[in-house]
Amino acid sequence: MLDRTQPDENQNAGDIGSDGVPEHVADDKPAAQGWRPLNWLKRAGQFFFALSFSSLTRRIVSLNLAGLVALVASILYLSQFRAGLIDARAQSLLVQGEIIAGAIAASATVQTNAITIDPDRLLDLKTGDSYGGTDDSLDFPINPERVAPVLRTLISPTKTRARIFDPYGTLLLDSRDLDNVLSFPLPPPSQKPGLVERGMVAIRTWLNRGDLPLYRELGRENGNGYAEVSDALQGQKRSMVRVNSRGEVIVSVAVPVLRSRAIHGALMLSTQGDEIDQMVTAERLAILKVGGVAAAVMIMLSLLLASTIAGPVRRLADSAERVRRRIKARIEIPDFTRRRDEIGHLSGALRDMTSALYSRMEAIEMFAADVAHELKNPLTSLRSAVETLPLARNENSRARLLEVIEHDVKRLDRLISDISDASRLDAELQRQDAIPVDLRRLLTTLVSVANETKLGHDVAVETRFEGRGPTDTFAVTGHDSRLGQVVSNLLSNAQSFSEAGNKVRLTCRRVRGEIEIVVDDDGPGIRDDALERIFERFYTDRPHQGFGQNSGLGLSISKQIVDAHGGRIWAENRAGPVDEDGAPTVAGARFVVRLPAL
Repeated sequence: MLDRTQPDENQNAGDIGSDGVPEHVADDKPAAQGWRPLNWLKRAGQFFFALSFSSLTRRIVSLNLAGLVALVASILYLSQFRAGLIDARAQSLLVQGEIIAGAIAASATVQTNAITIDPDRLLDLKTGDSYGGTDDSLDFPINPERVAPVLRTLISPTKTRARIFDPYGTLLLDSRDLDNVLSFPLPPPSQKPGLVERGMVAIRTWLNRGDLPLYRELGRENGNGYAEVSDALQGQKRSMVRVNSRGEVIVSVAVPVLRSRAIHGALMLSTQGDEIDQMVTAERLAILKVGGVAAAVMIMLSLLLASTIAGPVRRLADSAERVRRRIKARIEIPDFTRRRDEIGHLSGALRDMTSALYSRMEAIEMFAADVAHELKNPLTSLRSAVETLPLARNENSRARLLEVIEHDVKRLDRLISDISDASRLDAELQRQDAIPVDLRRLLTTLVSVANETKLGHDVAVETRFEGRGPTDTFAVTGHDSRLGQVVSNLLSNAQSFSEAGNKVRLTCRRVRGEIEIVVDDDGPGIRDDALERIFERFYTDRPHQGFGQNSGLGLSISKQIVDAHGGRIWAENRAGPVDEDGAPTVAGARFVVRLPAL
């Protein structure tokens, strides 16, 4: 809006870039440099939209954007207000100037000594003709003495400076020179301003200057030096916007003084140095007040947001530190899971992690205790046999003691091997990546190996896959070697409880979103009180086998592997026909494994 009021020679004043290089020179830079910010913005936008926005993220982004939008809106509003104020003031001065110029033209007097008459031409006039016609030989100059009262009356209420120039650009009358009528603020004393004042002037000049020209007071004979006065003396009205040396905006207009279509001079009206700035300053103060209230509200919201983030995070950090130091036997992490944001997720994750940590520590303690107890029994027996061996009186006693020693050594070797396998299980499952496992191929291979080796049992294994067709897939995500260990343990356990000539049946089927593996045998079944205990470490219930022939870790390791794969394992008895008393009998044991299907 301001460019319309500027002279043509100033229209290109803003063609210099912010780095001091003209725009036409900057355009010659390589295209790659020009597109680099666009590529950065593109990557930033892709990252921004790729984020998963939760409620907490939306709150942070919304608050930051709200402050930025408020700041930008305030600046834009102030700039528009200032430009609109200048345009309105210029239009007002133009209307006021036309009115005052008309009054000045009407108050001008004819100077008789300025009228020139040519007698020869007067004799050539015909009847009805007048001397001069449309000629401008009659001159009506502006008389300052007659115009001053009119100017004084019209200018005094507006606090506007008025200057009248003759057709040659010479100053005839200045409203500042009217005595005892108009009161204008005197210019500041010619003393050197202080540091604070110079700083304020510099800031105001930087805010107001832009590409506006600098206003200077010209001499009384240099009225044509004002572009608007020069145009007014040519019959065109014009407005200009400048800033003075103190950074104050000055709006000036010039209109021609016309009478009988002749230009008798120019009237120039200009605002006082601080008129526009006082209005803009008042508006800035109003914006500062609103900004202060907005800042207070933003601070309150920021404190509230900080309390919802920093407070819970600090409590979680303190609890985690106490868990590390283990001040108490068991430290509870604060529960913020009711919050639907990152703090709630963090609280839930820390609680789950701490619970898993304590469970792992308890399991290690129990495992260590169980291992010590299980190792103590064969060691005690071995020690007794070794101490008794020198006291043996005959070869038969010595042979029996050697058998005991050999049995205990084998038992210790078996226990140490199983304990080592169980202790490495968790670490191995954590290190290896889970992959898709085809259970059809895995079970077929395991059954084939079991039927070929039989491991000292004359018990065959048959397999069956229940599905709509041979193309049905039975795939899970996990570790094929460990899943094969589970199935091998279950098959070996079923074969060990089955009589020679019987069969062990392995069935694989899909049950909704899970894959179910069932191992059935025709053995004596499981006592009701042992259905849960058989998965405990070192528990064994084999009356038909000698003591110490089994470590009791097979089913425990199987349960540990299934749990690590997110599945379930349990044991039950298969119901057989009722006996003579009508009581149900046990047809054999059944082990069921269910794993999440892929």
